[in-house]
Amino acid sequence: MVDYFYREYDDKKRWASYWNQISEIARFNPENVLIVGKGNGLISEYLKLRNIKNITLDIDESLNSDVIASVLKMPFPNEKFDAILCAQVLEHLPYENFLEALLEIKRVAKQGAIISLPHFGPAVRFLLKLPFLPEIKFLFKIPYPKKHIFKGEHYWEIGKYDYPLRRIKNDIKKSGFTIKNDYVVFENPLHHFFVLKKS
Repeated sequence: MVDYFYREYDDKKRWASYWNQISEIARFNPENVLIVGKGNGLISEYLKLRNIKNITLDIDESLNSDVIASVLKMPFPNEKFDAILCAQVLEHLPYENFLEALLEIKRVAKQGAIISLPHFGPAVRFLLKLPFLPEIKFLFKIPYPKKHIFKGEHYWEIGKYDYPLRRIKNDIKKSGFTIKNDYVVFENPLHHFFVLKKS
């Protein structure tokens, strides 16, 4: 299991991902949220400060989440939550479980979901900021197919051999979700976000 509380875990790049998680959740204007994968609990606590009810779910009992369960079989009725956040979780399951997990997330979501996944490979980033003008950001990932080797954590990552982005997008669409937006976080190019809406 991941140690979420060592100093190097919450570096600047990860805080950028936290910001994107919170920002994308807020766009749903939800009354309640399910957080799949509690992590260090920061997102849950922040949402509570914004008076957004949320429940955390995790398979790791040591994290003291509200519900101990797998994303593959969540003990909730259909459309229980306005939005689901599942950040850096699904890569911890074998890829053959990816579509099954998406279907279960879709089942309990009323409006949609925010999912982030690791995206392997180098990134080219360009930032231009001129006085009195909005900044211009540009990022693209350089294809660098490499065979994935399981080392006890990630079973797969976007960009690795056999896991191109188009395959992940196709499987998301197979689940019945519409991809409203997807992007790599500029400050943390290892994290690829997908904003999903129910059709």
